[in-house]
Amino acid sequence: MRRTLGKVTKFQKFLIPLFAGAGVLHFAKPEPFDGIVPDALPGSARTYTYVSGVAELAAAALLANPKTRAAGGKFAAALLTAVWPANFNMAWQWRNEPWQKQIISIGRLPLQIPLIKAALGAAK
Repeated sequence: MRRTLGKVTKFQKFLIPLFAGAGVLHFAKPEPFDGIVPDALPGSARTYTYVSGVAELAAAALLANPKTRAAGGKFAAALLTAVWPANFNMAWQWRNEPWQKQIISIGRLPLQIPLIKAALGAAK
């Protein structure tokens, strides 16, 4: 018997290009991602940038395939949770930047919540 997944919302579908684009950017222009890796993590920031880039590409691929979408949604939610500390670090680093940059960095923090919810919704 084939298992059918529930209807995927537009916001859940948006996760696919979001993860794919971010994953590509981790390799095409890694420096901004290196800069927000928390210093407390051991090892090279570039390693974390590349590993998270591969993870984002994997999340996009898993979400794009209906057969792997449930696993992809769980994986994507876990990934979004795992990279949240980098977004907090970015907000802290940009605390003395112009107000426009501060709004961007702070705005990324609550944005993780609907993204995580969408990923979990895609897992159902």
